[in-house]
Parts: sequence; structure tokens; C-alpha cells
Amino acid sequence: MLLSARAGGGRLVGGAVREARNTRRGVCRAALALLAGAGLPAALAADETTTIHLTVASSHTTGLPWVGVMHTLVVPESNKRLAAMGSPYRIRWTETYGGALYGYAHTLEAVEIGLTDIGWVGTLWELSKMPLQNVTYYTPFVTDDYNLILEIFNELHETEPALIDAWTAQNQRFLGGSAVDTYHLMTNFPVRSVDDLRGRKILAPGPSAAWLEGTGAVAVDGGLTTYYTQIQTGVADGVLTILTGAPPYRIHEVAPYITLVGIGAQLTGGMSINLDTWSSLPEDVQKVLRELGEEYSRAVAAELESRFERGLEQMQAEGAIVYELPLEERLKWLERLPNIAGEWAEATEKRGYPAKQVLRIYMDAVRKRGGKPLRDWDKLSYP
Repeated sequence: MLLSARAGGGRLVGGAVREARNTRRGVCRAALALLAGAGLPAALAADETTTIHLTVASSHTTGLPWVGVMHTLVVPESNKRLAAMGSPYRIRWTETYGGALYGYAHTLEAVEIGLTDIGWVGTLWELSKMPLQNVTYYTPFVTDDYNLILEIFNELHETEPALIDAWTAQNQRFLGGSAVDTYHLMTNFPVRSVDDLRGRKILAPGPSAAWLEGTGAVAVDGGLTTYYTQIQTGVADGVLTILTGAPPYRIHEVAPYITLVGIGAQLTGGMSINLDTWSSLPEDVQKVLRELGEEYSRAVAAELESRFERGLEQMQAEGAIVYELPLEERLKWLERLPNIAGEWAEATEKRGYPAKQVLRIYMDAVRKRGGKPLRDWDKLSYP
């Protein structure tokens, strides 16, 4: 499930237990040697024709924007740009998507140990190792603009040491962010007021469960692949979800009432590259990958916009009823929420991360770019 959180730390692919950094790198070298021998070149290997072998992979299929853009943009454009700049280098790509190399629980570790050189990492599952990258999940009703989210976090990953260090600690370099469209309600009953949620069971996995605090609703865990059955069988009465993910799973068949709430767009992770691989690349190749990292984010945003409009139209044509929750009801919802951001920042600071600083920088960045948060989470007193 793309939008569910994973508790605790991950394990290395293949069952190897993470120990010290030097042990991980030893595992990395051994794994890469085996893969190269099997015809899956996953590390840098320049030959006499100046060909560089790189593997790009993901736990999910190219049907998802943040994966598909790696296939449609990064891979084909890289060599075009190297040729245009007169570089002697060319990349021979091995593309492995859809979980062929690793599952969703190992997106961070797979790039860390070099099982893939470049991959999509879901930081939304890394609440323990990368808490600062999850600040958007603890600041609901800030912005629905995923373009804004991506612009801000791509910049912060170049300027804020704490965010950069989170990737370096996992032996990788951030190339470009990925986001999802804002969260809305899909239910099997009409919602005209926040009070209509009282006593209802709403699917809200991971940190999104906190968005229901104070509404009287009961948060239920689940994932995109399970939502349909859970609502159909009465385990839940509805779901807080992204509308781009709903149509493929036919959720509107069992939850035809779509209530536009606008809880906020979210940073979900991004495309990253193994740090050892990055350090071994020629400057020409690094330059092209940096450029493509920024364009990756813009392409993800463009795909999200297209899918949102198509998806909403499709669901309405197939019987879904769309209603926009009035501003006064959204403000009522917000007023009932506890200080989610403050609680998160306090707990994260105790673990040694500058969460209060990142919260302030993020909220300032939104406001400076014209965003109008319904609540200034950074200006509330801490619990």
C-alpha cells in the first residue's frame, strides 16, 4: 500500500541484518558483483566505449506517476542530453520496476546498499529514519498545491543540512521530490458537515489517522489495494484518500460520495541515487542527472494534474456524487484538531532532529510563495 506507514526499521534486502556502515558496504559490493555476473548491471562500470551501466528500479509499477516518469523522462532524456553537450559518456540503463528487485518496505535500503543505483524512495514509510521529510503529514490544511510542495522541498534539499543529511546517512543523494494530490473523503454516506463523521469508521492509514482526531470518527488502517473490500464488507464506512489513486481500484463503486475537503498535498519521497555510485560518476553525467531530478518533479506534478481531472470526471460519469465541503465546515474540522504539528515536533526533537526549525522553514516557504494555510502550525505554542 502506497499510503500506509511502516512501523519500525527496515531490514536489508535478502534478509541480511544491518550492522555497521562498513558491513553494509561489504554486503553492497558482494550483491552488486553477483548482479553484474547475472546480467543485471547495478553499479557504475565504465568500459572502453565510455558506457556507464546504471540500474533504475522501483517497488511499484510505471503506472504510478512517480515511477512512470523515471521511465518516460529520466532514462530516454539522459543520453540525449549527454550527446547534446558533447559528452563522451553514454548510459546503458537496466530498468526494473514493479517490485522485481525489492518490495515497498525496502525502497530506502535498496538504494542504500546499491541493489539499484537509482530508485524511487517512499519517505512516507520512513517515519523513524527520515522524520523531517514527513513534516507535511503533520501539517494538514496548509496547501493543496503539489507543485508548491515539490518546489519547496527540492529547494530545501539543496539548502537545509538536516534534510540533506537524512539522505547522506542512508548512503544516497536526493535528486528530485515526489508528491501526491490533496486528500479528500470518499464515503458510502453523504457528508455535508464535519459532524456527519461522528461514529463513522474511516480508513486513514499511518500519520493520516491524526487528521481525524476531534471529528468523532474512528480511524481504520488499510491501503489502496484493500480499501474496496474493507468498505464493501463494512470494516469501514469510507476513506481519506487521493483521488488520483481511487479510479483504478474502483473505490467509487462502494464509496460513491466524494467530499472535497482539501486536507493537503503531501511530499511522499523522491528519486535518489546511491552515494557511492554518484561519487563515481563523471561530472557530465552528474550534471545531467541533477537537471533531470528537478524536471522529474515537474513531470510528476503535471501527470498528477492530468490524472486528477480525468479521474474525477470518470468517477462522476460512473455515478459518484461530488460535494465540496464549505469553508466554515473545514474550519470547524480544523478547530477540533489538536496541535498535531507541535506534538510531532516535540517528539522528533527528543530524538535529536531539528523538527521545530524544519516546521518553521516549511511554513515560511509556503507563505512566501503565496500559500494561505488555514492554520499556521509553526505559530502555535508547543504542547
